[in-house]
Amino acid sequence: MENNTSLQQQLLEAGVHFGHLRKKWNPKMLPYIFAEKKGIHIIDLNKTTESLQEAAAALKQIAKSGKKVMFVGTKKQAKEIVTECARKVNMPFVTERWLGGMLTNFNTVRKSVKQMQSIEKMLNDGTFDSITKKERLTLSRERDKKEKVLGGIAQLGRVPAALFIVDIGHEHIALAEAKRLGITTFGMVDTNCDPNKVDFAIPANDDATKSIAIIVNYVTAAIAEGLAERQAAKEEDVEDTGTDENEKKAARLQAEAESEAARGRGEKVKGTSQPKRRIPNSGPRRTGAR
Repeated sequence: MENNTSLQQQLLEAGVHFGHLRKKWNPKMLPYIFAEKKGIHIIDLNKTTESLQEAAAALKQIAKSGKKVMFVGTKKQAKEIVTECARKVNMPFVTERWLGGMLTNFNTVRKSVKQMQSIEKMLNDGTFDSITKKERLTLSRERDKKEKVLGGIAQLGRVPAALFIVDIGHEHIALAEAKRLGITTFGMVDTNCDPNKVDFAIPANDDATKSIAIIVNYVTAAIAEGLAERQAAKEEDVEDTGTDENEKKAARLQAEAESEAARGRGEKVKGTSQPKRRIPNSGPRRTGAR
């Protein structure tokens, strides 16, 4: 209870409870609205706390299972926060512009990423030393352009298991693609959006930098915890495997030692037999008189 109270206090100080003007509200957000003050809806922080903890628990399990969570936040207020948090836990992110088909046409996007990485490699290893300065400049600009849009998903080998979205209204294209592919969605939902569009809705102010920061940092910490538990489980499995192998090796060496001791005493070792004496071949017998 104290933890919840502390979290609610932090959310209150960050201004997570401030919604939009009443005239811009979405009626489906009614269960999450606490009151109205001076024409502005106030979000119920009890509901925000419950939703945030539920979303964090789900994201922790996804990370623990080794799957990827893509962060999406192209709003000016969210770019730096999303980039920093996603890099902390080594997760893909999109903060510049959502390319249409980034998920539904993932193979084509991967080709662009590979092209970007190829240009990067050739520029670094000196392959392009023989080309003109203008051509190098053109390639560098092309690489920088791709890096800006696709840099956050350069290490993403397949479609992610989940999306965490800041402002589901602003990122409606990303949300639509995720829904089409059946990807689990998490999102910060303000009073002007429909919370039913995401699997895990977190009612919160998605316009203030402090509000975005506290929500994104909270879910990032949950993901980091899931990754840590996964790593600990891996190390434990390796130790168990090593112990089993050592026990098997010790048992085998002991069996060999007992076998040698038995041979030394002239006892018949179980599972072994004395070699048969080989009679040399004296060749074909000659018959008849000389």
